[in-house]
Amino acid sequence: MLDSLVHYLSNPFNSDNLIGLINLVGYIGLIIIVYSETGLLVGFFLPGDSLLVTAGLLAATPKDLSNPEAGTILNIYILLCTLIPATILGDATGYLIGNKTGPKLFKKEQSLFFRKDYLIKTHEFYEKHGGKTIIIAKFVPIIRTFAATVAGVANMKYTRFLRFNVMGAVTWITSMTLLGYFLGSIPGVAKHIEKVIIIVVLLSISPAIYKWITHRIKKSRVKKTGK
Repeated sequence: MLDSLVHYLSNPFNSDNLIGLINLVGYIGLIIIVYSETGLLVGFFLPGDSLLVTAGLLAATPKDLSNPEAGTILNIYILLCTLIPATILGDATGYLIGNKTGPKLFKKEQSLFFRKDYLIKTHEFYEKHGGKTIIIAKFVPIIRTFAATVAGVANMKYTRFLRFNVMGAVTWITSMTLLGYFLGSIPGVAKHIEKVIIIVVLLSISPAIYKWITHRIKKSRVKKTGK
């Protein structure tokens, strides 16, 4: 099973891999993956957006194409009612880790399972956007894994954090799964789900790409002017 899991995670843009992963792990596995990506610092490599869109697609796909009354592969209501709490609990765990560990977390050495550079980038993101980071980060891969932890390190008041946490979880899970669900309801779209997944992921990382490009432009201008 572990080999299959590694294989399915090897290409998060491949719809067959994602569908195979979901069929392998089921609802429980989806809950664990979403919780890990939002709450554990080692979950940065997990395919959050693409997995949710694919799960939504399967919630609109009949188990038996010749008998639509047989039901769908997944249930959209079960997805929403389990993955939203999993996201909220994941962020709460991340907050607790940051709050208990404190600033010394930034002194920890980088390793395969702990990306200090990602933590620092998330901290910079938090410094710029404040509490709204908890909501915005849900739609930004990697940042969403570390956002709650950074909020905990910063000692954000928990009631304020919880408000942003719930808003972010509901918005992210609902939008991603329903996007897949409604697209899956359109005849022929399922054949092009790979393209849809790539577009969704590119839209998610577009703010980071924009920031990187503007940073490079500013850096180039500074070199030319010598200031």
